[in-house]
Amino acid sequence: MLARVVHLLPLELKTLLERLPEQLQEQLEEIRIREGRPLELGFRGQSRFLTIDGSLRQTADGAYKPSADTCRKLLERITNYSLYAMEEELRRGFITVSGGHRIGLAGRTILDSGVVRGIRDIGAFNIRVAREVIGAGIHLLPKLLDRNRKTLHSALILAPPQQGKTTLVRDIARSVSYGLWPSFEASGWQGRKVGIVDERSEIAACVRGIPTFDVGPRTDVMDACPKAEGMMMLLRSMSPEVLIADEIGRPEDGEAIREASHAGISVIATAHAYDLQDARGRPVLRKLLDEGAFTYVVELKRTEQGIMHRVVSAEANGRATAREQPALPPHRSAVDAVHSFSGRHRADDP
Repeated sequence: MLARVVHLLPLELKTLLERLPEQLQEQLEEIRIREGRPLELGFRGQSRFLTIDGSLRQTADGAYKPSADTCRKLLERITNYSLYAMEEELRRGFITVSGGHRIGLAGRTILDSGVVRGIRDIGAFNIRVAREVIGAGIHLLPKLLDRNRKTLHSALILAPPQQGKTTLVRDIARSVSYGLWPSFEASGWQGRKVGIVDERSEIAACVRGIPTFDVGPRTDVMDACPKAEGMMMLLRSMSPEVLIADEIGRPEDGEAIREASHAGISVIATAHAYDLQDARGRPVLRKLLDEGAFTYVVELKRTEQGIMHRVVSAEANGRATAREQPALPPHRSAVDAVHSFSGRHRADDP
């Protein structure tokens, strides 16, 4: 995975990280670079600090500390030596580079009438390494099949950050677009037209409008576009049968999803939430759930065995809501299945 982002790094960082064992380089998920503070790396849900000799420690003692010059060089590289050209990205607090890798930024904000217009004096970076996991959705897809319409039911996928939501929906798009339905019941089903709204350029990792990840032959991508507007544009112009959007949560997102639902389009969306109960604390998500916009809710959890998923049916969702019970009661009627996907599914193009 390091090989996918190494071109972004100044020489001193590149040299240091390449000292890591190859296995750890493959497992790398985050590179957290903070000026004058210890360099932190994320692997499979854990974090370690990197020393100057390339060893890893749980504590920050003796860790390598990037200099101001190193951080300046990094910023120049990720902005292609033009901060002005990245004005919109800086306002949002992150930059997505070729390959779908998202780089979070922290520093002093620039305010205009109380509204954030950008970031300056940037002193912290979080490079999140995007990866393509072919087969990530193989266990989940059979639980979402709409056998009457020979497509997918609408589903809301919930998880905190870095639990595999984007990886999962990318593979769902690929499978549905190719017509690779991992179920005997769906044998002979054709592929469906898929529309992806990729606001952060992470799902398809488009370069000049062309996906660099495999999202399937029947997939159209609205890249770097606000989710609500992108969904409506796809509905009007590309006639998708399955619509995919990452990290919904704003009122306008909810309105676009309602429009898609009323048009008979299946929606696969993700949102930040620990579980169903947590999601119901967000007004937009609660309203969509109450209105039945989603047939299923999928919860993702990272465990030692990999990333597990739990599927809750609409019926179970309604029952839990009405009784104010925990999101996932232990009885079988509330829980459809639990399976996992993890790094065991090797990527053709990580």
